[in-house]
Amino acid sequence: MSVALFVTVAVLLLAIVVTVVKAVVVIPQATAAVVERLGRYRSTFTPGLNFLVPFIDRIRARIDLREQVVSFPPQPVITKDNLTVSIDTVVYFQVTNPKDAVYEISNYIAAVEQLATTTLRNVVGGMSLEDTLTSRDFINGQLSGVLDEATGRWGIRVGRVELKAIDPPHSIQDSMEKQMRADREKRATILTAEGQRESAIKTAEGQKQAAILSAEGAKQAAILGAEAERQSRILRAQGERAGRYLQAQGQAKAIEKVFAAIKAGRPTPELLAYQYLQTLPQMAQGDANKVWLVPSDFGKALEGFSKMLGSPGDDGVFRFEPSGDYVAASRPEDDDDAIAGWFDTTADPHIAAELRAAEEVARREVPGPEVGLTPSLGASTDRADSGDSSADQPTNSSHPPDDQNKSAQQKSTEPPPQPPDRNGG
Repeated sequence: MSVALFVTVAVLLLAIVVTVVKAVVVIPQATAAVVERLGRYRSTFTPGLNFLVPFIDRIRARIDLREQVVSFPPQPVITKDNLTVSIDTVVYFQVTNPKDAVYEISNYIAAVEQLATTTLRNVVGGMSLEDTLTSRDFINGQLSGVLDEATGRWGIRVGRVELKAIDPPHSIQDSMEKQMRADREKRATILTAEGQRESAIKTAEGQKQAAILSAEGAKQAAILGAEAERQSRILRAQGERAGRYLQAQGQAKAIEKVFAAIKAGRPTPELLAYQYLQTLPQMAQGDANKVWLVPSDFGKALEGFSKMLGSPGDDGVFRFEPSGDYVAASRPEDDDDAIAGWFDTTADPHIAAELRAAEEVARREVPGPEVGLTPSLGASTDRADSGDSSADQPTNSSHPPDDQNKSAQQKSTEPPPQPPDRNGG
């Protein structure tokens, strides 16, 4: 009796344990369970501890509430221009209503796959291959809208649909590669031609600037050379005039000294005759002088000259006697005040200023064209048209020192002060 009672108690305890185990259900996070009672929908268990009626309630399905990612195999799709392309799609969806996902459709993953394929063929069928390759965002938006609308009654929300790959046929790929290669070569040729064109333009503009600067430099050099030649001629003429004056002054001094010595020596007619005879060989040194005739009355002429200018001495010889009131008119060593400036060796201040200005211009660096900006061809053409005027008058923007040169040239064109003439002219 006791054994039967023990077995009965053990069976009852086991039944109670099994009943308790079947009555308690723990649902994990992000998971829902659809519960049926006697084959009909009863409720949806949420995450946590839930209780069932043993042997009456049962769990029909456990639904994952997280967003799921399903990658579908490549699907052949015909484009508008009758080309078959293979397209891989990826669908992101999430179950929002477990009851509808269980009772409204048998297999929602297969349904989403088939619906995505048909929608993709419908969208891509109205587009060309080029549009299909460049309109991924448009296709994704169309697929997402259609799938989300169609799967709403299934308790599913389609978040995103992405085209993972679009593979055209190999022949089309080869043609596209050739086309892209031809386009790249075309762009390279165009860029090379543009570079050569820009290089030629830059070179021509550089040569133009160099020619303009060379012409301006030659102009300045010619102006300074002409001014220097003018000043040199003026100074040379002044020097020659001063030299001739000094030579004439020396000759006058020599003549005066000779004349004074002659007067002081009181020459006799014999001495004058002797001096005259000494000058005859010098007069006969010329090639054209062949025969000289000495007049027979030459002595008498000297004697009459001596009697007229001289007075007889104690020995009866006529000698020159200067009068008591004889006074020299001027002395050759005395300089006139009017010619005092002829022998001034100081430099002309105008010439010194011009030399300093020329040295500043020569030492100053010529500014080049602007680095930061690229002048256009039209701007260079306009500057080329104004080249004649800029050659005559340098611009202020390109050559700042030209203002100083211009003022120096105006000063240099003024004639330097001329020394006064000896005759008062």
